[in-house]
Amino acid sequence: MSILNRRTLALAALAFTAAAPAHAIDLERSATIAAPPAKVWQTIGDFCGIGNWHPAVEKCTPSEMDGKKVRLLNLKGGGTIKEEQVSRDDKVMSYTYTILESPLPVSDYKSTLSVAPDGSGSKVTWSGTFNAKGAPDSVAKDAVQGIYDSGLKALNDKSK
Repeated sequence: MSILNRRTLALAALAFTAAAPAHAIDLERSATIAAPPAKVWQTIGDFCGIGNWHPAVEKCTPSEMDGKKVRLLNLKGGGTIKEEQVSRDDKVMSYTYTILESPLPVSDYKSTLSVAPDGSGSKVTWSGTFNAKGAPDSVAKDAVQGIYDSGLKALNDKSK
């Protein structure tokens, strides 16, 4: 194979790789909380209630955009995250949201927070899918996992 053909193939492969969509990162964390589901949902079900239980959030300011709930999270230590609630089901105690603006190394972020019965307590599940942005996948995953884990720990501590 000539050098020109090899270069052409290499450039075609590079172009295909660059055009291919990034592989989404899926993450799910959960915690068992020693409180009834209705009580846990009362704490986390309010979309802007995260300001009352998540240790990284200093303040949550609710608003609306195109008929959807939006929250602006002021983070302890600086920075803000703007999120939009895209679906909600109070009957099954679950809501889904996306990040609109954030300093986090992620894009195309969509997450669901839900509560389900678990024995005499509750199981809270926080799951998300996203792509790394400006950082390796492991850095993006660690950042989101840290948010989920610290929030779930705070919920668990609050129920004691």
